[in-house]
Amino acid sequence: MNGTLLESPPSSASIPPPPEAAVPVATRGLVVMENVSWELYEMLVRALEEQHISITYDNGRMALMSPLPIHEMVKKIAGSLIEQTTIELDLPCRRLGSTTWKRKDIGKGLEPDECYYIQHAEQLGTRSDIDLSRDPAPDLAVEIDITHHPMDRPSVYAALGVNELWRFNGAHFVFLKRSAGGVYVPISRSEALPVLTPEIINQYVDMLHTVGEQKLLRQFRDWLRTLPQAR
Repeated sequence: MNGTLLESPPSSASIPPPPEAAVPVATRGLVVMENVSWELYEMLVRALEEQHISITYDNGRMALMSPLPIHEMVKKIAGSLIEQTTIELDLPCRRLGSTTWKRKDIGKGLEPDECYYIQHAEQLGTRSDIDLSRDPAPDLAVEIDITHHPMDRPSVYAALGVNELWRFNGAHFVFLKRSAGGVYVPISRSEALPVLTPEIINQYVDMLHTVGEQKLLRQFRDWLRTLPQAR
């Protein structure tokens, strides 16, 4: 299935070794491989499903990366801000976390740090059999790129059809929208959640280092409740 629930992972013994052409290049927490078949990519996705390893595939090139603690901290806070916004403003939302999204026909796949259906949430309802060959891609994805990923993940998101991408570059978030030409361009306000801007998100993410997670989330909730859109 393209991009949702995966089959039960096979045992590691069932995974064949990479072909000679798929030579890995490893650095700390990162492995990059070239000339990887789609079949091997899918086997690794299933086998590593519970291993907290991100896999990016782009037409034979594949990278496996394990996240650093700061990566997870920023990811979780950004996700909490998004989810709290949908709750306080009573917006439909499907939260699909780091689901694997992939399409064999274009040879691309990845796991976002977080992803959401918002504009299309009601269309999908409670279905779990989401398939990018027939269904829309997530409306919003969060990408934390602190260590500067060796692959062009935004181009993979764009090819898969993700409309909006919030990308953290190690210092701040930028909001990006997929243009008609299939590339991302900066936007000053979220399309999925128009009450949010990069400045607002960065303000609260920066508070991680001063007031801590619980206090910043309470302050964000209190701010949301001052908005006319709040229920």
